[in-house]
Amino acid sequence: MYLDKTKKKKHIWAYAFFILIVCNIFVWHLLFAKNNGLLTVAVLDVGQGDGIYVESPSGHQMLVDAGPQGKILKALPSAMSFYDKSIDVIVITNPDADHIAGFIDILKNYKVGLVVEPGTFNKSATYAKIEQMIAEKNIPRILAKRGMKIHMGGGAVFTVLFPDRDVSNWSVNDASVVGRLTYGKTSIMLTGDSTKKTEGIILSENQASGLKSDVLKVGHHGSRTSTSPDFVSAISPVYAVMSDGKENSYGHPHKETLSTLEKFKVKILRTDLLGTIIIKSDGQSIWLVSLLAEARNI
Repeated sequence: MYLDKTKKKKHIWAYAFFILIVCNIFVWHLLFAKNNGLLTVAVLDVGQGDGIYVESPSGHQMLVDAGPQGKILKALPSAMSFYDKSIDVIVITNPDADHIAGFIDILKNYKVGLVVEPGTFNKSATYAKIEQMIAEKNIPRILAKRGMKIHMGGGAVFTVLFPDRDVSNWSVNDASVVGRLTYGKTSIMLTGDSTKKTEGIILSENQASGLKSDVLKVGHHGSRTSTSPDFVSAISPVYAVMSDGKENSYGHPHKETLSTLEKFKVKILRTDLLGTIIIKSDGQSIWLVSLLAEARNI
């Protein structure tokens, strides 16, 4: 079969364009997939809920909660490579729908390596569906326990601070998984929906030096049930990040929480005002790369 010159040119240009796209993807992967020695933490805009994406300097990934259903897949591309369809670890901080429903979307669209959970339960159809999907896909699962360390690669480590006991009969908020993500000299405290009761236990079991963090992901979307003055004092964060929905029916964040953070001169970042908030660390310092946050000089 013979092609005329016009068709030959078209095929050559199409082939060249294809090669260019493949090369761009390859170069992009080399430059950014390993994060260039950076830790990325994205508090995703999932509305009234929690969804936090973590990528280590080596490119390994963890998703701490996934927000309500129908939000996470739209939010993830702001921080995660569009062609990457696997997540190494998912952490369920508590089984409420505003933390887990998005995992239905994740389990349908991504290969998940490990599930970490607190050991509490929920009678909802959403929770039952996620349990079924995890079992069908034979994904390993472990209970979070104080002292457990998830080494994410490149020097990034997530250390579980709570639960420190069997919490199967606890309220789901009191039993939330709390962990401290460290990379070099920088650290981020992730608190789920933990309450002042949980905070008190963590304070009693740890020295302040082991809790101090550059960033505090504020517990329970800024509810007055969390973020005690003693806890904020021990964490001593530069930034406090709140994951909450616009004009949510709960009134989050509550004035009491905002006042506590203002008292300690903490810079407050909210997803309802700024959208997804992305934090980077080189192990020495942290900075924001959220365009809205930068535009507002936060």
